[in-house]
Amino acid sequence: MIFGASSFAGPLTDLKGHVQSIELYIPKMGIYNGSGLETEKLEKILDRISTCNFACTVHAPYSAEDPKYPLAIKVDTARMGEQEFAIMEESIALANRIGARIVVLHPGRVGPDRGKAYSSMVKNLHTLASIAEDYGITLGLENKEGTDPSNFCCEAEELSRTIEAVNSVHLKATFDIGHANLTCGGNSEKLRTFVQTLQKHIIHLHLHDNSGQWTEKFDGDEHMAPGKGCTDFSVLKLLSGYRGVYNLEVYSVDDICSGKEIIENSLKI
Repeated sequence: MIFGASSFAGPLTDLKGHVQSIELYIPKMGIYNGSGLETEKLEKILDRISTCNFACTVHAPYSAEDPKYPLAIKVDTARMGEQEFAIMEESIALANRIGARIVVLHPGRVGPDRGKAYSSMVKNLHTLASIAEDYGITLGLENKEGTDPSNFCCEAEELSRTIEAVNSVHLKATFDIGHANLTCGGNSEKLRTFVQTLQKHIIHLHLHDNSGQWTEKFDGDEHMAPGKGCTDFSVLKLLSGYRGVYNLEVYSVDDICSGKEIIENSLKI
């Protein structure tokens, strides 16, 4: 089992020894000045990663309502222009450069015309999958939380349908169990069905916890350590053939350590 952590969980030197993989979370790395990539800052980070001997995945920019999110690199995959494609290609090219196999991306926002936005998202994802193919990268389209219905692909059925519509081996699924728990209202049986529906597409995992309910804070998407909420992590046993990274999307080394223990115990037969 390969445990990973998102780069916002703490300094790389603190994460060393606790995880084998780092997910470079592009929006929170501070490597963009407006929409321009600051290569010197990126090089310093990559030097630190190489000295820690981490494997890597990459989380590409996306669309967020969080006021702290850098607006200049906001990417709604349902509404993309030349600049948005350029920003996404930079993440894909970075993954290729550092030997990362997977780039995580978010589905688009629904907007006033759901049908038109969905068709546009599928078209844009097809283009992104073609770019990923050029770089030898697989994209992992992430399921979003049903407590925020402004996002596409909250339900497993829609995410599966989207991947199948694009019909590329370079577009698969990132299964975010915390988001799925919110979509399923904290119901273990519904979560199990969610996993079974998406199972054949899953190439990457995001692991964190929540109460399974909407809250004023991030629509309930609090990214707590596994074990601090109500998510039934034993459903991961359904992914018996999974050989990818178990990436902990949490905010501290303490949460990584406690989360790893919960995941390992949940997977015991």
